[in-house]
Amino acid sequence: MIKSWMVIGGLALLLAVIGGSILPPKGVQWFNRLRRPRWLTFEKLIPVIWTFVLSCGVWSAVQVWEQDPGSRQTWMLMAGYAILEVAILAYSPALMIGRSLKLGMIVGAVGFGIGLILTLAVLNVSSSAALLLLPFLIWSPIGTYTTWAMLKLNSTEA
Repeated sequence: MIKSWMVIGGLALLLAVIGGSILPPKGVQWFNRLRRPRWLTFEKLIPVIWTFVLSCGVWSAVQVWEQDPGSRQTWMLMAGYAILEVAILAYSPALMIGRSLKLGMIVGAVGFGIGLILTLAVLNVSSSAALLLLPFLIWSPIGTYTTWAMLKLNSTEA
């Protein structure tokens, strides 16, 4: 029997692979040339941090699914999780295809809003599932602020 964590984790991984595959090489080069704030010493850890954050989101979704599998409310919450992951994964392509730090900042802020709404909706179903969304709610503003700080250092790259 296929477990819910396999399906949810597999779909999350598929979305991540698709999202990562649409990064244009010239956009990556553009981003790598941008100046960074001096305090951004943890940049190499960002992929690890996002992997942790997304894994927590998957586990949160599994907990919600297993509370009431297949109900209308659960399917709506699963759609919310999918929308949140798409919003998270949209940051890099939006930033690099649009070559705009401002666009990246907007996508990051919208993602935070989606995550906050989802967390509040999930809280009614499972407090532990809502707690698993806290790493996103903590990390997302840090990423958005970092993009804002980079915008200030690279004002011509708005």
